Amino acid sequence: MISIGHTYQLDVVKRLNFGVYLDAKDLGEVLLPRRFVPDDLSEGDSIEVFIYLDSEDRPVATTQIPRARVGEFAYLTVVDTSHMGAFLDWGLDKDVLVPFAEQHVPMKEGHSYLVYLYRDRVDGRITASSKLDKFIDEHKAHDFKPQQVVDLLIANSTELGYKAIIKHRYWGVIYKDEVFQRLSFGQHKKGFIKHIRADGKIDLSLQGGQKTRDKNVTIILNYLKNKNGFAPVHDKSAPQLIAQLFGMSKGAFKKAIGSLYKQRMITIEKDGIRLTPPR
Repeated sequence: MISIGHTYQLDVVKRLNFGVYLDAKDLGEVLLPRRFVPDDLSEGDSIEVFIYLDSEDRPVATTQIPRARVGEFAYLTVVDTSHMGAFLDWGLDKDVLVPFAEQHVPMKEGHSYLVYLYRDRVDGRITASSKLDKFIDEHKAHDFKPQQVVDLLIANSTELGYKAIIKHRYWGVIYKDEVFQRLSFGQHKKGFIKHIRADGKIDLSLQGGQKTRDKNVTIILNYLKNKNGFAPVHDKSAPQLIAQLFGMSKGAFKKAIGSLYKQRMITIEKDGIRLTPPR
């Protein structure tokens, strides 16, 4: 099924002076205007396009790449305001509207906001909303597993840390004492499911998996090599000291030195860790 607000690979059914018509299945033949048509595109070829509605509410195709599709969140900039609401730049010639009723706070030109894209029930047009909680159900069932890699979108900050949207559908929290990099609203990150609480809420981490552990091991080894083989920190040290020296959480540090200890690359002493001398 072909839906407005999504990207598809469609076949060319005819080529005319003003563009080509594409087979959009249940939507019928959809026009790809001439300015988006490659010179070598012929009938029978296929092309990847985004489908939306033009100013007369007719389905139309474009090769421009939107910053978000229907059912997704994105951090977009207001380029204009009017009596209808605010218009956001989402990567297409035609800006997307946020009606006043869908603005969490009054939007200002030149400012950026995190919004969700959906199809309006009345006219079917692609519309945006900054009232994020309307589109995320914290109690929605999921099948996430600890250490699973997920796509995150940083949404806002709280006293606990950062709220992130997981796969455009779920809320999760990254605790501030486990953040060792600069995060900004609207930033896309790869993260990990850290823990699923009894109430179904999700704790996240930006550190996890074998690749991250290997990276942390390398950081610790390089530190030791540059400090005459010794670091005044161990598995009982304060998290703040570990973060200051290595830029990682205490949990990540303990896993890394545990791996190094098993490989007999370090010894763990009362006052720190020491690089094992080469034999």
